[in-house]
Amino acid sequence: MSLPPELYEVQVEVEAHARHYGLDFFDTVFEVLDYKQMNQVAAYSGFPTRYPHWGFGMDYLRMSKSYAYGLHRIYEMVINNDPSYAYLLVSNKLVDQKLVMAHVYGHVDFFKNNMWFAGTNRKMMDEIANHGSRIRRCIERYGYEAVEEFLDVCLSLDNLIDIHALGIQRRPDYYRHGEGDGQAGPRNAVRRLRSKSYMDSYINPPDFLQAQRRRLEEQDVRKKRFPEDPERDVMLFLLQHAPLADWQRDILAIVREESYYFAPQRQTKILNEGWASYWHSTIMTERALKPEELIDYAEHHAGTMATSPGRLNPYKLGLELLRDIEERWDRGCFGKEWEECDNQQVRRQWDRKTGLGRQKLFEVRRIYNDVGFIDTFLTPEFARRHRLFTYEYDRRTKQYVIDSRDFEAIKRKLLFSLTNFGQPLIVVQDANYRNRSELLLRHEHEGVDLKLDWAVDTLEKLYEVWSRPVHLETVVQEKPKRYSFDGTERLEESL
Repeated sequence: MSLPPELYEVQVEVEAHARHYGLDFFDTVFEVLDYKQMNQVAAYSGFPTRYPHWGFGMDYLRMSKSYAYGLHRIYEMVINNDPSYAYLLVSNKLVDQKLVMAHVYGHVDFFKNNMWFAGTNRKMMDEIANHGSRIRRCIERYGYEAVEEFLDVCLSLDNLIDIHALGIQRRPDYYRHGEGDGQAGPRNAVRRLRSKSYMDSYINPPDFLQAQRRRLEEQDVRKKRFPEDPERDVMLFLLQHAPLADWQRDILAIVREESYYFAPQRQTKILNEGWASYWHSTIMTERALKPEELIDYAEHHAGTMATSPGRLNPYKLGLELLRDIEERWDRGCFGKEWEECDNQQVRRQWDRKTGLGRQKLFEVRRIYNDVGFIDTFLTPEFARRHRLFTYEYDRRTKQYVIDSRDFEAIKRKLLFSLTNFGQPLIVVQDANYRNRSELLLRHEHEGVDLKLDWAVDTLEKLYEVWSRPVHLETVVQEKPKRYSFDGTERLEESL
């Protein structure tokens, strides 16, 4: 549905305001949908041409029931693409549409300029349509049930990626130093520097030679392992080495590619929503809002910022932390002099009138993801002002209770929930385990326990890809355990 004239005028107005403030975004195409169409598009994560799968239908039914009972309402969706696509709900009031457009331009500016999105496919709307066509061709050739069953397997593994792979090169083109550079010699020979015999013990000390020899021996041991180093991108490893048919490999590659596309959105949820909320509130209150629209705007904005018990509202936290940064950099509350000041009265009255707040916000938008954002800018003063605390479930009273108001505990728990999306980190440890081509995965236990029933179910899915017994080493109640599936039986053993 194309924009009606009154909405087109609003788009032109809001876009002009956004550019006035320095936002830099892709061309943005707005489409108006009714609530059924909005739920359909939302079920496909904003891509109406995705491949068919029962999971999307389940999401649609869930959202439809939730909308019918008044439990939620989708005001907008926006897609990281060039041009970007945004969907508006037809039943929104005009002031709501204006707010949503301002919010969308904040998102699109973030997509275009944040470094964590730099490696994403900017033509993903076309690419996902291509994915849908490829999977539909597989269905025509191999049958719906076979393709759907394998899609279930791939989707159960879609979080086994290396979320930092787009920014970190973990696989250099070669690992062997000294080959082809004039340092020829026996494989484990330690290179000695030329010297006179009477100076040899000084030029080539025995301790140094022995350390070099040990290092070369360790390299040889690593090269005998497969993979040489633990592999974080489990899906890539399976793509390269699992015994799959061509069509299965293609589907696995599709699911992996889409996982990497959506990963930055999960890595920047707080900052991204905070940035969009900052700009919709700025544009509306300073430029676009009419007096008669004030109450409706305030109601919508307050509803977006409301925090439900037991849930972190990324809109609220992101917006408030960005406003705190702007205020601090406007007043000069940063740098060595500020950090060394321990007089609370002086700190409260501190104002160097530096006026660098807005400039700092654009820098934050460009560089950070949620982990870096919280780690760098969350302060004890902010935590006290917003009454932050950690909570735990009390089994005795069967209620959630405040556990701590200590700043370090608050920050640690928040960062812990954001690192790797709060999910366990799984790596491929050995693909020739027991010298029988069995697959050994290792859970790098850093405080995130596995849900053991889910973990063992996932091992069964992995077996369907690897076609050999699969194993997973983890820690349960501070004791090392290994869980295995050999195609017929689940096994558990203590290490």
